[in-house]
Amino acid sequence: MSVETEPTADSEQTVEDLATQLGEAITEMPAYEEFLDKKEAVEADEEAQEQIEEFEQIREEYMLARQTGQADEDDLRQLQDAQEELHSIPVMSEFLQAQNDLELRLQALNEHISEPLAVDFGEKAGGCCND
Repeated sequence: MSVETEPTADSEQTVEDLATQLGEAITEMPAYEEFLDKKEAVEADEEAQEQIEEFEQIREEYMLARQTGQADEDDLRQLQDAQEELHSIPVMSEFLQAQNDLELRLQALNEHISEPLAVDFGEKAGGCCND
């Protein structure tokens, strides 16, 4: 039979220390290092940066048109085409793959952390229950 006790300052500090250690360990994971390398490559690639700016402009225009009820199929198609063109740049494609790999790894870590908890650690714990 376990007895529940109030957390002590020492136990809370231990949890904080462990969280810091986890964060530091994540920064040393190959998936994280690969993500950073690919991110830096995208940031340094002039073509990718131009395509990102163009995509962001088209996306903003689409969102504004959508909010005002003026967006149509051609606008959506233009946005999708710009996104496909951006994602087809090799450096961007490699970045997106590295980002996906890191997200999958972090999701697996979240599952390990959440296993003993009553809530999903990686999700926002709100004031209401989701059934």
